[in-house]
Amino acid sequence: MISLENEHISVTFAEKGAELTSIKSKSTGLDYLWKGDPAIWGKHSPVLFPIVGGLKDDTYYVEGKEYHLSRHGFARDHDFEVQQVSEEELLFTLWSSPDTLKVYPFEFKLSLRYKIFGASVSCTYEVGNPGNKDLLFSIGGHPAFAAPLTPDTTYEDCYLDFAVDQSVIYHKIDNNLISDQTDSLHLDQGKLPLKHSLFYNDALVFKQLKSESITLRNTKNEHGLQFRFSGFPFFGIWAAKDADFVCLEPWCGIADGIFHDQQLSDKEGINSLSPGQSWERSWEAEVF
Repeated sequence: MISLENEHISVTFAEKGAELTSIKSKSTGLDYLWKGDPAIWGKHSPVLFPIVGGLKDDTYYVEGKEYHLSRHGFARDHDFEVQQVSEEELLFTLWSSPDTLKVYPFEFKLSLRYKIFGASVSCTYEVGNPGNKDLLFSIGGHPAFAAPLTPDTTYEDCYLDFAVDQSVIYHKIDNNLISDQTDSLHLDQGKLPLKHSLFYNDALVFKQLKSESITLRNTKNEHGLQFRFSGFPFFGIWAAKDADFVCLEPWCGIADGIFHDQQLSDKEGINSLSPGQSWERSWEAEVF
C-alpha cells in the first residue's frame, strides 16, 4: 500500500487500478471509505476506463471490427506506475500496451493524480492521446463511502444532501444497459434518505443533475463528507444489495442504451481526443 498524510487525514492507495483504498480522519480514527469486503463487493474506488457501465452484448465496433469489453472496462484491473510528486501528491499512470490494443484499438496515457489538502482528497483523471488517430473513450469514478460511519448509527440514519436539486429524474438499468424508462425522486429540502431498497434494481443513473456537490450526512451525529465534482455530464448512485456503503459516481460516459447500434463513435457520452491532446476532470471528498 502507498499512503499520503497530513495533520488531518491519512489516505492509502493500491497500485492495482490506482485505487484509493482508505480515507482516515486523524482526529476521530474514522475511515470514510468502504472496507472492500470481497464477500459483498471487493472494491473501494475503482476507475472506470475506457468505458463506463456495460456494452450491449459486451461488444462494440470500431472501423468495422468487433471488440469486446466487460462492464466498466479494464483499467481497474491493471497495475499502474506510481510517482511521488510531493509529500501530498501522487501520480499513477497506465499506458496502452499490446494487451490493451487487442480489446481497445487506441493508444492512450491514463493518469490518476491524487492530492490531499486539509481534510480533503482530490482525484484528477488525466487522459492523453499519444497516437495518430482520435482517441475515443469514457471515464468515471466509483468511490464507495461507508454508511453508516459510526457504530451508533444505521444505514437508514444516513442521507444525501444535494446542493441544488429539489427533485431528480433517474434512468433505470435493464441488464446493465440504460433503458428508456425513468422515474423521479422528490428531495425534501434537497435530502435523499438512504435505504437499501433504493438500489435493489441496480444504480440510479442521472443525466440532468444540477448539483455539483452532494454531502453524506446522518441524523444522529455531525460526521460525514462533502463530495464535489464538476464537468461530469452523468452521475450514478449505487450500493450492493443490503451493503453498508453508498457509491457517488461522477461519469464522463454512460452504459449503452438498449437500442444502441454498438458503434463506439456513436456511443452516448463518448469523448473524442485528437492526437497529441490531453483531457482532465476532477472530483474531491472533504471529510468531517
